Amino acid sequence: MRAPRRLRARYFSESRARLSAFPPFRSFDPSIRQSPTHCPLLSSPTPAPPPRCGVMQHQHSSETRSVITSRILRLRLSSTSLFPAMPAPVRSARRLFLRLATLSALVVGFAAPAAHAADELVVSAAASLTNAFKAVGDAYEKQHPGTKILFNFGASDVLMQQIAKGAPADVFASADQKAMDRAAAERVIADGTRRDFAANSLVLIVPADSRATFGSLRDLSAPAVKRVAFGDPASVPVGRYTEGALKAAGVWNDVSAKGVLAANVRQSLDYVARGEVEAGFVFGTDAAVMPERVKVALTVPTQTPITYPIAVVKDSRHAAAAQGFVAFVLSPAGQAVLAKYGFRPAANGASAAN
Repeated sequence: MRAPRRLRARYFSESRARLSAFPPFRSFDPSIRQSPTHCPLLSSPTPAPPPRCGVMQHQHSSETRSVITSRILRLRLSSTSLFPAMPAPVRSARRLFLRLATLSALVVGFAAPAAHAADELVVSAAASLTNAFKAVGDAYEKQHPGTKILFNFGASDVLMQQIAKGAPADVFASADQKAMDRAAAERVIADGTRRDFAANSLVLIVPADSRATFGSLRDLSAPAVKRVAFGDPASVPVGRYTEGALKAAGVWNDVSAKGVLAANVRQSLDYVARGEVEAGFVFGTDAAVMPERVKVALTVPTQTPITYPIAVVKDSRHAAAAQGFVAFVLSPAGQAVLAKYGFRPAANGASAAN
């Protein structure tokens, strides 16, 4: 759109006045003499250098300034764009294409996570199963390339509480029956899916360089033993097994006074491996994880067998796949992997206490 006639005339006059206040065009050709000019910052004219012999003085007229001014105005006031607008049909088609592309990207963006999540199976398992279940998961994924197993390891009671509060999980594997009993009471696991899949043992371990020897649990009452690590009986299965064994031996009060409670069995193992305690209680499979840093001082008899139950979570979004993973753990292939890590087969692999 062109500027109004009055505005252009005014702009032309002002531009012309500004140009007249500055020196006229000065040639860069040394053969041409420059005319006397007037510097607006000085009170007197600034004379040009003396003329050379045989060279005529040259001065631009106001006509030159007029030509320059008119060209400047034509450039500034021209309504012709360097990038002309596209025709209306082209703009409409381009706008429609951009909208369709945006809509397609949104559809793909929302659909991709859903498709990806459908291939993932979340397994919440006791900390003592960490190494063995990672190997089981690898073996399962080789047989089921479209499924990815995601593990959440921790204390059994803590995992059960997480699931009860809505944490995503498809399979729950506990290190004792009490944690699974609570899961059944809280309606966390699906009916008819609970099975025992492995057995373990309780051992007393000491640092690999320790010279201490223990003939029985009563030796833990000796003054030389100042700290003993074991899981918190309130939430960790190995702690409950330890409490039962120490009570049966009549030394629970003495040893509990020296107790260093761990959040899970692997933390108890770390305390002993770093030499922060004189002894600690772990499962036999955990002691085998660090043979160069800890050694078994005593195999501890327990009041009840140490068995591991597994079940499908009631609110699992992938119940069929979860049941398939449980079946694989119970299969000869799954049991062979567990045996490599020191687990024994459960005496009753078809427990359904719920």
